[in-house]
Amino acid sequence: MGILVGVLLVLALLWGRVSLVVTALFFNTTIPSDLDVMDAALDANNWEFVATYTVVGGAFAALAFSLLVVSIPMILDRDTDAITAAITSLRVVSKNTAVMLLWAALIGLLVLTSVLLPQAAGLVAIGPLLGHASWHAYRDAVC
Repeated sequence: MGILVGVLLVLALLWGRVSLVVTALFFNTTIPSDLDVMDAALDANNWEFVATYTVVGGAFAALAFSLLVVSIPMILDRDTDAITAAITSLRVVSKNTAVMLLWAALIGLLVLTSVLLPQAAGLVAIGPLLGHASWHAYRDAVC
């Protein structure tokens, strides 16, 4: 499990650097502050920046999802290593791409909806529900 956490940490660090590079490519004077980036993202004249940022972020999210969608339940269920679990996860995603895209969209929608509730109270209900559903998704896809 620690190796998977390390992989996620490396992906997060890489995403931070790539995010900085994408921002620097579109704002060639100075790197804007957080508020300036939000203003730029909401400005209709910067659609190229928003599109590029979304595609690059989506690629990192897809990679993380593909590596981890069944890895954690597999490590908890079986005494397996992180590499085998990640490869299995990639195989599940490649064999069931449409279903996994739907599953990722559903997870994103449910988490976003639950975070919008006051003090993220929805995560109290959605977290265990998604954990249970993820377990069954793993059991149906791998076992």
